[in-house]
Amino acid sequence: MIRVLLTDDEPLTRAGIAAVLAADPEIEVVAQAANGREAVELAVAHRPDVALLDIVMPVLDGLAAVAEITRAVPGTGVLMLTTFSADEQIAAALDGGARGFLLKTGDPRELLAGVRAIADGAAYLAPTVAHRLIQQVTGDRLAGAARARAAVDGLTPREREVLALLGAGLPNAEIARRLHVVEGTVKVFVTSILRRLEVTNRVQAAIVAHEAGLL
Repeated sequence: MIRVLLTDDEPLTRAGIAAVLAADPEIEVVAQAANGREAVELAVAHRPDVALLDIVMPVLDGLAAVAEITRAVPGTGVLMLTTFSADEQIAAALDGGARGFLLKTGDPRELLAGVRAIADGAAYLAPTVAHRLIQQVTGDRLAGAARARAAVDGLTPREREVLALLGAGLPNAEIARRLHVVEGTVKVFVTSILRRLEVTNRVQAAIVAHEAGLL
């Protein structure tokens, strides 16, 4: 069972999202919050697998909340929700430790797919967000494809294999299966890859993989 914390300051929006999640028998909403501060407190109390956070909220917004949740409950994956996709907000959310980004106007199936991906330890970006992020944000943050290729060249052959599979959106368990290693070994590789690439999460590492042409 995937345990989810749902956070949005609009009751009707929360009800709608909860209804979508309830359609999947393997997903359970264990708590709901109306602001970022409440979300942090409930994340610490319930330690959910996934925390769904709206970006614009009172008391403590989603961008601040994701950083606090990531620091206090590192085992909880954060999936951001918003009605629009400003590049600076996407970048700030990923810097804070978010592993995914969805638009509220997207297909409900994307929400379920995103929750499952984050729970599996992978990253998830709505297709429209992924396209914009790769095309616009990456150039500024990683100084273009040349720098990405140089960073990847510093990895070992095995690390490049892991990075390519990570960039394809595969969770650690599937990467381990494909490479015929145990999942713990993949986690060690991922930690090393993030450090060597000087990025903070799997989404940023996946962007480097795309820019370097590994996929």
